[in-house]
Amino acid sequence: MRSMRILITGSAGHLGEAMVRSLQDSRHEVVGIDILESSFTTNVGSITDRTFVARALHGVDAVVHAATLHKPHVATHSSQAFVDVNITGTLNLLEGSARAGVKSFVFTSTTSVFGQALHPTAGAPAVWVTEALAPVPRNIYGVSKAAAEDLCELAHRKDRLACIILRTSRFFPEEDDKKAMREAYDDGNVKAVEFLYRRVDIEDVVSAHLCALNLAPTIGFGRYIISATTPFEPSDTADLRVDAPLIVRRRVPKYEAEFSRRGWRMFPEIDRVYDNTLARRDLGWSPRHDFASLLGRLQADEDLYSPLARAVGSKGYHAQTFADGPYPVD
Repeated sequence: MRSMRILITGSAGHLGEAMVRSLQDSRHEVVGIDILESSFTTNVGSITDRTFVARALHGVDAVVHAATLHKPHVATHSSQAFVDVNITGTLNLLEGSARAGVKSFVFTSTTSVFGQALHPTAGAPAVWVTEALAPVPRNIYGVSKAAAEDLCELAHRKDRLACIILRTSRFFPEEDDKKAMREAYDDGNVKAVEFLYRRVDIEDVVSAHLCALNLAPTIGFGRYIISATTPFEPSDTADLRVDAPLIVRRRVPKYEAEFSRRGWRMFPEIDRVYDNTLARRDLGWSPRHDFASLLGRLQADEDLYSPLARAVGSKGYHAQTFADGPYPVD
């Protein structure tokens, strides 16, 4: 990748900090912006402020747009706030990037845009999730991210801005928001199983963004799922709904001994599987962390998380704490 001046939005957040950490000793010049001060933030301000955005984009070659209101904010922030930050903020960055001559724009989206499409009806197979699945957003978070994606596509068509959308699966270390899940399983147990079908290590999320920055001018526009490579096949989807442990034993037979040693359990069913094939093919992305590699680390009594994930740590999503869970669920 040639030397670039790269703007990272949301530089005080999980991914923003991880991006700045990964680029700060490279040949690239990194500018981090966020509404919060941090060691990884160059300029403090909001992406809803067009003047601030225009200043931040001065001389910039590439943008990683990771700033967002997240799902944990749905119960604490208004729908208008989601529109302001996730939609209008993205529009400000896209229009400013087109004016500034930005060569690569990478938008961090989410698999949450798929929404209701991720939940099969009773008796139906698990959903095999590819980029071809039509989104059915379930809340204002999903709606706002889907709308921002469409703005990216419009900016490419209208202004020829090279835009890559990365729909990332779970990479946050915070506890699961569902009380029943927290009570039934150890947190490490939950995170480990999710690597089979709906989680990705932040180190791999960063590498996907770097691949996208490099190839955006060549690709022009694209949407990609960023999740750990699953051991499952589409032919497994029916059985995953009725006997997930059986399929995991078939695909990763060594998992049982390690789970037993730790007192962990496999989920009885899995309702969706994220397929990252297109991202690996088009972006040349080579994720390092999957369920098998994680199992190897666990067997060696090493940490569940990559060094980068441990360095970034847990951020939380609110200044206050809540009595029942990591954040309120709407």
